[in-house]
Amino acid sequence: MVNGIEQYEFQDDCAEFLYDKTTASDTKQVVTVKAPTGAGKTVILIKYVDLFYKNTDGKTAFVWLCPGKGNLEEQSMEKMQNLAPHIDARPLATSMMFGFEERSVTFINWEIVTKKTNNVLKSREKDNLFEKIEKAHAAGIRFIVIIDEEHSNNTAKASAMIEAFKPEHIIRVSATPVKVKHQEFYEIPENEVIAAGLITEAIVVNEGVTDSTRISDDYNVLLKLADEKRKEIQFEYEQQMEQGECDTEIRPLVIVQFPAGQPETIKAVEDKLAEFGYTYDNGMVAIWMSDQKLNTENITDMNGTPAFLLMKQAIATGWDCPRAKILVKLREGGDESFQIQTIGRIRRMPERKHYVFCYTLNNCYIYTLDSTYKNDLLSQLDKAYQVRRLFVKDIVHDFSLTKEMRNLDVDSGLDEKELLKKIHKHFVDKYGITTRTVENQQILERNDYNFSHEIDSRILHGEFHSTGELSNAAPSKTMAIKTTINTHTHGIYLQHVADEIKKITTIPTARVKKILRRLFFRSKKQKNYRITSLDNQDFYAFVINNASRLKQEFREIMADSEGVQLTFGELAKTSKFTIPESDLFKFGVVKDVKLMSKNVYKDYTTEFVSSDTRKSKPERLFERYCETADSVEWIYKNGDTGQDYLSIVYKDNLNKQWLFYPDYIIKLTNGEVWIIEAKGGEQDGHTKNIDMKVEQKFAALKAYAERYKVNWGFVRDIDEDLYFCNTEYTEDMSSDNWKILSSVLK
Repeated sequence: MVNGIEQYEFQDDCAEFLYDKTTASDTKQVVTVKAPTGAGKTVILIKYVDLFYKNTDGKTAFVWLCPGKGNLEEQSMEKMQNLAPHIDARPLATSMMFGFEERSVTFINWEIVTKKTNNVLKSREKDNLFEKIEKAHAAGIRFIVIIDEEHSNNTAKASAMIEAFKPEHIIRVSATPVKVKHQEFYEIPENEVIAAGLITEAIVVNEGVTDSTRISDDYNVLLKLADEKRKEIQFEYEQQMEQGECDTEIRPLVIVQFPAGQPETIKAVEDKLAEFGYTYDNGMVAIWMSDQKLNTENITDMNGTPAFLLMKQAIATGWDCPRAKILVKLREGGDESFQIQTIGRIRRMPERKHYVFCYTLNNCYIYTLDSTYKNDLLSQLDKAYQVRRLFVKDIVHDFSLTKEMRNLDVDSGLDEKELLKKIHKHFVDKYGITTRTVENQQILERNDYNFSHEIDSRILHGEFHSTGELSNAAPSKTMAIKTTINTHTHGIYLQHVADEIKKITTIPTARVKKILRRLFFRSKKQKNYRITSLDNQDFYAFVINNASRLKQEFREIMADSEGVQLTFGELAKTSKFTIPESDLFKFGVVKDVKLMSKNVYKDYTTEFVSSDTRKSKPERLFERYCETADSVEWIYKNGDTGQDYLSIVYKDNLNKQWLFYPDYIIKLTNGEVWIIEAKGGEQDGHTKNIDMKVEQKFAALKAYAERYKVNWGFVRDIDEDLYFCNTEYTEDMSSDNWKILSSVLK
């Protein structure tokens, strides 16, 4: 029996739901629980395990998987040992020594078995782990896997470990799961957790910021508002103590969060707090970073000394500090999003109750100039599909093709002059840019470019009663603000935009910044390719305000194939490609499971071609077509990325090397080998293709096929029919280039 805790009906209801689903014969394998912050998910799971073991035979073992940061597996195990000491709660080391025994619960840190740099388990010991699992199966042990908290281990190793347990059920618990039809789903209503007094009644965002607020220093405005609110909360706690309503001395904590933890940002905050009288030396400031911890010893105590805690976004999962009441989220770049999960740090009520007629203490507070709020949902492994490992058939063991790889010994990319020339030409062709900078600015303004002298943004403002309401905030809950440009402070923002363009183009950040200056900045020198002539502050504002537009321009420039030799084949490095011996496949639930015998992997069924697997419609149509086509002997679905799969090298408009992974390889009964790429087709006369580099990939596959003497083609869909092309790519499928697939593959 689970003792020593306050009982809540919503916790018992959830535990009973889990028990019912994992003991019924007709339940789906994965059971997902949406548990709001503060609902007590660990207690719920302990209650469930206790209920399960008390009412079932002893041939089941639980495996409890926790994220790597924060030693959450140790915290959860200790809580089970305290609340339910009769249950055999153990660390992985114990099960490695004695095996996975019936009626046990083994707590495992994900990183022990998934992180490449972790040496806790050497290769020999990893093999031993899988041997222990196999021995348990041989002994008739059934497994139920609990995945506690969202995690980022969407890797082959993580999938292989879950698969090795062959669990009868997988229970996933998170504050932000996705509900999908092939999983059981249970949601603990947030209002019930609020009604129980466990979390705040509301989330108040940017209190004190008005539409007339002119912001010249983010840090000064946000930290000042947060400190004023902290003092107000401190006063209210003291009032409650005097009235006998508060049983504990509570010192509210402000969490200052840095997405990236850049040294210059941290230093700026430290200096600003010092101006307010808060320093590391007087104990009022604490810092918790991966490489630095200071004044954190009593940080979670209700009367802990620090008033401000500086931390990264990725502070340890499971970290619990109920006195944390205010969150300041600082921007370190131009277009960051506020992660909804972070609110869980400040939503818990410290005494697990609400205070009568005390609005200030019954809410939590956020101060941030982030413009978007989003749920950082469970990794794809968790949310939208399940995976299964399949093994290849003997018929393709001798099959091989030539795989191409980037040749890093060959110069890749254009020099600065050529880059400027191509980028400038893009603006000329697209917008009609001239040699007159004033006229050019007017042209760009007419095309919705923002030439404000300040940073324009919209922020959330007001009171929200749930995280759902916050992430789907109505326009009426937003406010326009203007931030005065400070070239020192906002240099980080400019750097962020350049970094984002680098991610798209691979052009070094310093060169991106130089190119943007040549195009848009006022200078007496180097007037060639100048589009506008902005002063320094206006240049900063232009780049930051138009970050999304500029990134899109660079995508279009890269995708332009006019007058460019796009193939790279003769210079690419090559190696032998063979179809992998085994692979992990996403699958969904289908009503009528049928074997797809043409696939090169054993036991490949219609489950792997359902819409839940994230395959595109033309991919699903093509696989089904090949299954019924008499001319097709076998079909192989290539991977999207990685050294195990077939890749082809091509160049973009900026002369950069990229890898292209064609979707399918098929072999016909007459011995012909075909490489097929599936793209979005047309619907109601409009294209569904979203790949801007489609023409480059078409040319690359065409050249590859000529080099290595294989057949090839692109397929696209209209309604339920597939059309084929291997002559000249056109987006418009009404051209004669696109032929019905059945005329090529019968």
